[in-house]
Amino acid sequence: MTPELADGDIVLDGRITTASNATFLGHIGELSVVYKPVAGERPLWDFPDGTLAQRELASYLLSEALGWDVVPRTWLHEGPLGPGMAQLWCEPDPAQDAVTLVPADEVPGEGWCHVLSGVDEEDREVALLHEDSLALRRMAVFDVLANNADRKAGHVLAMAGGHRYGVDHGLTFHAEHKLRTVLWGWAGGELEAEEADGVGRVRAALGGDLGAALAGLLTEVELTALAARCERLLATGRLPAPREGYPPIPWPPF
Repeated sequence: MTPELADGDIVLDGRITTASNATFLGHIGELSVVYKPVAGERPLWDFPDGTLAQRELASYLLSEALGWDVVPRTWLHEGPLGPGMAQLWCEPDPAQDAVTLVPADEVPGEGWCHVLSGVDEEDREVALLHEDSLALRRMAVFDVLANNADRKAGHVLAMAGGHRYGVDHGLTFHAEHKLRTVLWGWAGGELEAEEADGVGRVRAALGGDLGAALAGLLTEVELTALAARCERLLATGRLPAPREGYPPIPWPPF
């Protein structure tokens, strides 16, 4: 990381009020950043208090080990409201939607995956879709490994040029099954060779630098569970399907 980011002061520009935890937009020099102070984390019944920033950094390290650039540059930073997570701001393309909700009679064909059907607040039949793209498939694999409990549609940033970033990874790496995501379009499908290669890279790296870095962010039980998820994916060679009796999609999904 450049000295400008590592040592620079975060100047706050405003608060992102749609976030459930205290989240701010700021800048370090000329670079825009998202800042989430630990002090602004809302207590949760199933995740230890004060650990969400560490899980965000762990998610970035997992993304780097996969080699797929799923998560924007993320680090821990001492900000104006105390220690927390900082992440480079990525401005999505407003003309693109990687995940969308459409009327049931307007579902497009090729290029999209159907996740579920339902009704909206006006009792109209609708369908939840996401694009059928390499970038989102990689994000789906990432979510399985990270055990992401909160992959909402709004946590997928559709960038100009086709790249997709995933953000808001505080609810990750729980030792128990927590996977809740809108990216179920490939459930049960075979892993592509390059996806299996990525999972293999992570499994190997857990015995080296990645494991050492994550050891300062996650518990030993959580690291063991991560290794087990890698091994399960490699053994089955398939993306998992939703588990019976467990909510597969975060609420709200958008």
